Amino acid sequence: MKKYVCDVCGWEYDEAAGDPEHGIAPGTKFEDLPADFLCPLCGVRKESFSEVN
Repeated sequence: MKKYVCDVCGWEYDEAAGDPEHGIAPGTKFEDLPADFLCPLCGVRKESFSEVN
């Protein structure tokens, strides 16, 4: 499982944890997030996230 960080505000999406508070189950891969997924903090699209190494 990977982690992704919002390039704008720094919010991190962890695939293992998901984001249950926003209806995303643990284990949901970033690529499987809905096309209309927005950063819950700043509202940017998935294209504004980078994989954390």
